[in-house]
Amino acid sequence: MITNKKKNEKTTEIYFDETPAPIIIRTHNTALKKRLLSYSEKFPDLCKLTDDDELGYLSFEIDKARFSIRLTVPYTEERRQLARAKMNEINKKEEIV
Repeated sequence: MITNKKKNEKTTEIYFDETPAPIIIRTHNTALKKRLLSYSEKFPDLCKLTDDDELGYLSFEIDKARFSIRLTVPYTEERRQLARAKMNEINKKEEIV
């Protein structure tokens, strides 16, 4: 969809407070919109589409208990080397078969 907006104008906003009220997520992000639409179709009692501005911006309400933020620790160089070696080993086995 063409919205005539620059990438830095396409935002994702997440609103929540300390009350039991649902979380509101408003986004232009296509991947996130697809995930939320799929989730809302599977679990309509936990997540619902509340607004579509027809310019690419969708708004959802999601149950607070279903939302989380995950922070991940960056890989150390040693862990990257181990993962690289493991994948090389797997790829070599697949080439032989």
